[in-house]
Amino acid sequence: MQLHITESASAELRRLLTADPTAVAIRISVEAGGCAGLTYKLALASEIAPNEAHLVIEGVPFCIPKAQASLLDGLQLDWPTGLAARGFIFSNPQAKTTCGCGTSFSV
Repeated sequence: MQLHITESASAELRRLLTADPTAVAIRISVEAGGCAGLTYKLALASEIAPNEAHLVIEGVPFCIPKAQASLLDGLQLDWPTGLAARGFIFSNPQAKTTCGCGTSFSV
């Protein structure tokens, strides 16, 4: 299982983790919804569940539901810093289709 995060995304994720003293990791998951059928979900995790994989990338701890790892393998996460920035951007090489806003996909 591989995740790729840009330097700006890792900086923002570390900032979010340090802002919440109960957070131990960033949880990335997938749920049904969005224009294309599946949508990404980011959350601060206060614990890592037994059914989750634990990764540390660029100094950022992540937990990912093991059942969803194949959907997220190769995912790139970016945090643009320009004037038109709108938050985290997900780029999934496995996505067959994506919606216009880039937050939902199908495989």
